[in-house]
Amino acid sequence: MKEIKRIALVAHDNRKKDLLEWVEWNYEVLVKHKLICTGTTGKMVEETIRKRLTDEDERHFEIKKLRSGPLGGDQQLGAMIAEGEIDIIIFLWDPMEPQPHDVDVKALLRIPVLYNIPTACNRSTADFIISSPLLKSRYEPILKDYSGYIGRTVQYE
Repeated sequence: MKEIKRIALVAHDNRKKDLLEWVEWNYEVLVKHKLICTGTTGKMVEETIRKRLTDEDERHFEIKKLRSGPLGGDQQLGAMIAEGEIDIIIFLWDPMEPQPHDVDVKALLRIPVLYNIPTACNRSTADFIISSPLLKSRYEPILKDYSGYIGRTVQYE
């Protein structure tokens, strides 16, 4: 990971307010990094940050908006993680509300664990990540070697 991190921000509908409050509180740090968001969350995050930007921040502010989660945004984000294009994910999901795309959500929560990507699923963890000294420096996560799995022999008839 370089000094400028690629930070994914995702929130279910019932958690969007929480994420936007967190973004507003931390926008000065966030604008120094590249943001990637799914659908509606991305539009809301961009509006929240742009209200506060200085001219200097405006020149550096970068946000990429993917599709809405249920329309493929979760898979897009998962693919970006697998391709090494995401450094941190803040995913405020709603544990009390069943999601129509629940299998996508489960897959999205699985992939950062597989690739050892720092992941926050609540505001407290997001606070710890954004306040870490590692956020401002280079960092090389240790990746598990899956070559044995990739090179395995599969029996078939």
